[in-house]
Amino acid sequence: MAACCAPSGPPRDGADSPVTVPAAAGESSVELVDVPGGVFTMGSDGPEAYPTDGEGPARDVRVGDVRIGRYPVTVQEWAAFVDATGHLSDAERFGWSFVFGGFLPDDFPPTRGVAAAPWWRQVEGADWAHPDGPHSDLDGRGRHPVTHVSWRDASVFAAWAGGRLPTEAEWEHAARGGLDAAVFPWGDEREPDGAHRMNVWQGTFPSHDTAEDGWSGTSPVDTYAPNGFGLHDVTGNVWEWCADPFDASGARVSKGGSYLCHASYCRRYRPAARQGSSPDSSTGNLGFRLAADPVSP
Repeated sequence: MAACCAPSGPPRDGADSPVTVPAAAGESSVELVDVPGGVFTMGSDGPEAYPTDGEGPARDVRVGDVRIGRYPVTVQEWAAFVDATGHLSDAERFGWSFVFGGFLPDDFPPTRGVAAAPWWRQVEGADWAHPDGPHSDLDGRGRHPVTHVSWRDASVFAAWAGGRLPTEAEWEHAARGGLDAAVFPWGDEREPDGAHRMNVWQGTFPSHDTAEDGWSGTSPVDTYAPNGFGLHDVTGNVWEWCADPFDASGARVSKGGSYLCHASYCRRYRPAARQGSSPDSSTGNLGFRLAADPVSP
């Protein structure tokens, strides 16, 4: 996994401690969409693929019917969960999370960077409620995707909401929106007719984001048009945790890319792309989407 996308390393101290799942399911406002199952082409062998990520080979995969969140889980939905359960996220328990260095004030105290990607900074006091560090807050971000939640945290929310995390195959099938083997959920052009269809980096990474798509950092989850299944934000904005292992190391899959993806170094803003992070990892560009089994007739 490339550290430019989302840093991951050995489990943090205390990461093996159990996470308590609430005994009773809560009332979640997450809107789920019925996505019909079928056979689709998963992965990619194209020039944009990253073979070392396990993205290929392209292969036919069958998935069943599934219900998947129309949007990534938002800050306001996560806050309601915390209010109902008192859940303390891994970032809060460990006391720090990874923040993109460009969001830190010039006078911010020195922080430790990731060796392979120094733009990622280990920031004390960064968590879902302080996404850019302790100096930040959630003002105006209620409809933005929640970030700084680990795979462990996302799994707890999903159980409380009466659902689960999607499998990687379910996620990719849903993200493609019925356009089998297309590069993006809307076709093969990243910006058809010059129109921005997702929140990714424009300009020169990591020094200058022109924000030509209207956003620097996360954007509201309904900013861009939905795909063919009615799902928003399946590429760009934030990476989304899936249920599956990434490899034998214990890392977990996330999909979709984020606002930090740029063609010059990271073309992972595609449904076929994937990355792996340790289950306790939390960053400012990593969130999740809820899934659930179909409702019995």
